[in-house]
Amino acid sequence: MLRAGTLLALGGAAAPLTGCGLFDRDDEPPEPDPHAPLVDESLRLAAGLRAAATADPDLAGRLVPLAEAHEAHATELARVIGTATPSGTAAPSASPSEAPPADRAATLTALRQAERAGRDTATQACAAASAERAALLGSIAAARATHLEALR
Repeated sequence: MLRAGTLLALGGAAAPLTGCGLFDRDDEPPEPDPHAPLVDESLRLAAGLRAAATADPDLAGRLVPLAEAHEAHATELARVIGTATPSGTAAPSASPSEAPPADRAATLTALRQAERAGRDTATQACAAASAERAALLGSIAAARATHLEALR
């Protein structure tokens, strides 16, 4: 009887370990969140707007609030998907091909094109998103649409 109790105790203690995943090794990294590229896109849009505001200070009053909106979107998206964003001015800068043109009209045209592409990306992401994320992504798409008007 003592032997049976010991076996039962050992068997009962070992049984929960076999199903807990302790011995199951999954060396594959988790799949990236499908909305992670939107964080980067928001930061690129913000960087482009800030670069244009620096190049043409007369546009700063129009462009800086739009950049701040993109940065806020990146921060909130990163929070929702559980990733970190670069802080404040550490956001990725515009690449040389995204540098604002010297001509104000050309600058605004380039910024509108970037916002239009960003709006389309956010709209598609919203349509494919879960209910928990659809409101946030819809707000981002709507903000990007209003940015188009502000850049006219």
